Amino acid sequence: MVNKVILIGNVGVDPEIRTLESGVKVARVRLATTERSRNRETGDTTEHTEWHTITLWRGLADVVDKYVRKGSQIYVEGRIRTREWTDQSGAKRYSTEILADTMNLLGRRSDSPQQGAAPQSGYQQTAPAPAYQQPAYQQAPAYQATPAPAPIPADDPDDLPF
Repeated sequence: MVNKVILIGNVGVDPEIRTLESGVKVARVRLATTERSRNRETGDTTEHTEWHTITLWRGLADVVDKYVRKGSQIYVEGRIRTREWTDQSGAKRYSTEILADTMNLLGRRSDSPQQGAAPQSGYQQTAPAPAYQQPAYQQAPAYQATPAPAPIPADDPDDLPF
């Protein structure tokens, strides 16, 4: 089973950065992705913008804190998570977010909020595996391996095993 998301988009508001009591840093980013399509008959172009909540932990949160601002273009790889909670009125509420495993800063250096401070375009920071990450699912192969054929005797090249 696979749960993988890849997004490239623009940050809509300055990231929210928090440090938990344990000292672990977490960042929350609102990312906009826009799909464009063109009607071949009329030539009209339509756009659909989707907003994603991205959660980044530890080292990735540090990078977000230093370099990501409203308008930054980023590449994110991660996993979809849906959380459920009960609000103050007692109603069940749900939110879907992306837990980032990898993030790349995109765009030109001049787009950086701190001139000259951002790493080169294509910089990648990969987060260490969070403590709550489930181990990778490994399924036993559905086939039985066959033994390797017997080697060809060096003294009889005409006696091939096939």
